[in-house]
This record gives sequence, structure tokens and C-alpha cells, in this order.
Amino acid sequence: MPASQRQLREHQRRLRRCHRCPDMQGPPVTGAAVVSRILLLGQAPGPKEIALHRPFAWTAGKTLFGWFARIGLEEEEAFRARIYMAAVCRCFPGKKPRGGDRVPSAEEVARCRPWLDAELELLRPRLILPVGKLAIGAFMPVTRLVEVIGRCHRVRLQGRPVDLVPLPHPSGASTWHRTEPGRSLLDQALRCIADHPEWQRILRSR
Repeated sequence: MPASQRQLREHQRRLRRCHRCPDMQGPPVTGAAVVSRILLLGQAPGPKEIALHRPFAWTAGKTLFGWFARIGLEEEEAFRARIYMAAVCRCFPGKKPRGGDRVPSAEEVARCRPWLDAELELLRPRLILPVGKLAIGAFMPVTRLVEVIGRCHRVRLQGRPVDLVPLPHPSGASTWHRTEPGRSLLDQALRCIADHPEWQRILRSR
């Protein structure tokens, strides 16, 4: 059975006290303590997410929630209230010397991984939506996005089968999801999500 909301809140309280990565800028960001069979995994929060204390709180989030509006979950708050939101790294990695956000190191990803593993054990999700290459790589090998986006992949996590529908990162700096073949592959991925029993259950529960 999935965790209770009380267990999930206690997990998040511990997470928000984390200081494992000295080069990361916190505090750690968490989504709402939603007991859900769907988990959305981002890469890492940006400075706006740190300030506002919620994942996908700025421009990329508007694009992301626009995608889900196309398949029946029109309001951002409805999504946040029904689907658990996490990230590969929960703190802001900081900026690169020449501009843009720094990519978390392999060591930072590894230090943050136990928080995700605990959430997988607590929630036992049936559908995971990894957003961006770093998040997709947390579950399966990925060299090129065109090789993994547009399909539903069955993987085993902690001994349980889980469906994985990868999505591109909705960053405004990326043209991947706005040009071909990325645009058509994104449409296919959204259809995979829309057809999934867990997404259908979420829509029925509204």
C-alpha cells in the first residue's frame, strides 16, 4: 500500500533540512505532499523555484502545465493537487561562469538519490513522467531524446513494474519541443499519458 499523507509530510520535513551538497543553493524544493500513483520528476529547481518554494514555478512551468492542459488537466493547481512532483536534485545548482544554470555533478545526483528512492518506496507509483534528459537518465539509459520520447516504457523499480513516459524539458531556451521531430514526439508522449489508466483515474476523480 502507498504511504499515508502523514508519512509523506514527515519525509518532506526531513528533506527540507538536507545540507548534503555544499555547492548547491537551498533550501530544498518539494511539491505538495500528494499521495499519488503518478510521479513527475524534474531535473533541479531554478532560482525562482527556490524563492517561491515550489517546483516548476516560473516560465518552464507555464509551458509544462500547458502540455497537461491539452490532455484534460486544464488548471495548474489541479495538477499540483493530484500528482507528486519531485526532482533529481532538490536544490538550485547555481549558475555557470559563462551563463546558464550549472548541471548537477554525478556526486550531487548520487547524494540526492536517496530522497527519490524513499519517495518511490512510499508512493509506489505506476506512472512516472521524467522531464528532461537528466531526469530520464535516472531510470533508463538515454543518449538522444528522439530515441526515448514518444513511447511508454515499462521498467522495474524496487522490484515493481512501472510505466515511464519521458518528456522533453520545457525550457524556453530549448527549441527541441517546438521543432520537428520533437514536436510530434511530444504529441505522441502526451497521448501515451492521456491513455494511461492512472491518468484516466486522475481525470475521473476531479
